[in-house]
Amino acid sequence: MGLLVNGKWQDKWYDTDKTGGKFKREEARFRNWVTRDGSAGPSGESGFPAASGRYHLYVSMACPWAHRTLIFRKLKGLEEHIGVSVVHPDMLENGWEFRPDDKTHQDSLHNARFLHQLYTRVAPDYTGRVTVPVLWDREGEDIVSNESADIIRMLNSAFDDLDGVDHSLDFYPAELRKEIDQVNERVYDTVNNGVYKTGFATAQDVYERAYDALFESLDWLEQRLAGHRYLVGQRVTEADWRLFTTLIRFDAVYYSHFKCNRERLSDFPNLSGYLRDLYQVPGVAETVDIDQIKRHYYVSQRTINPTQIVPVGPRLDFDAPHGREKLGPGFQAG
Repeated sequence: MGLLVNGKWQDKWYDTDKTGGKFKREEARFRNWVTRDGSAGPSGESGFPAASGRYHLYVSMACPWAHRTLIFRKLKGLEEHIGVSVVHPDMLENGWEFRPDDKTHQDSLHNARFLHQLYTRVAPDYTGRVTVPVLWDREGEDIVSNESADIIRMLNSAFDDLDGVDHSLDFYPAELRKEIDQVNERVYDTVNNGVYKTGFATAQDVYERAYDALFESLDWLEQRLAGHRYLVGQRVTEADWRLFTTLIRFDAVYYSHFKCNRERLSDFPNLSGYLRDLYQVPGVAETVDIDQIKRHYYVSQRTINPTQIVPVGPRLDFDAPHGREKLGPGFQAG
């Protein structure tokens, strides 16, 4: 774990002494937008036109934020249009890295050794954390965005005019946006980022507040999912996929490694069934790699796990029946 300071790499963990033991996530710095015709983004961001083969994703199979983009790329039918490079799960002294001798973890565009080299390729004096996902513009040699929430919305609709893209799938429908945004706000603060605020806390009271907020929200989600197959309306939306990438990691990592141990996710009947329901959507299982997930957290985060021993368990069966059919129709591709 580290960061760039004026374009120079430094191996530094988060400085929680300055924040009273709290983990504070840095805002994404690249916030441009791909649109169908290259017009400005929804908040006036610089626009890039959608085109087949022009864009490339840099991801980690271990990272829940990057995982969102892989799900959207898969379900929308964008694999032939947007390439992918996958960093190695170990994020050590040089941050996210590629392995030239490993075909599964190579930078197929620039043959970079470290992800931070791509950041300084665009911004030589960049200061900040170097994160995935990154949506790269091959034509302009530029970073379009490193904000996963924005990238999935681009993938949701900007490329719908390309051949083979499922334009009938809309994970952010206009009539549900207000409710999706409300759910996203709570889930992001207390669950998606909440597990990190719990696991990276360096003060007991800070840890306990984050822990309590996390499980209050998991209880709320458990109750919400008792009468609804999905989080918003009667269809799978962006809110579901944003939650899914945290839930799929919960029992394998967050329960033990991040001390989120009031209950396992498998102890929540509705949440665990809902997780299996989403996992069993055709194509989603291909985006999940529990081995890389476990290796990344337990090996890379030596402040929390100095031995770097990766636990063998737990036993996980995401293919088990989920029983959610009684609550409504399941996911349907176009």
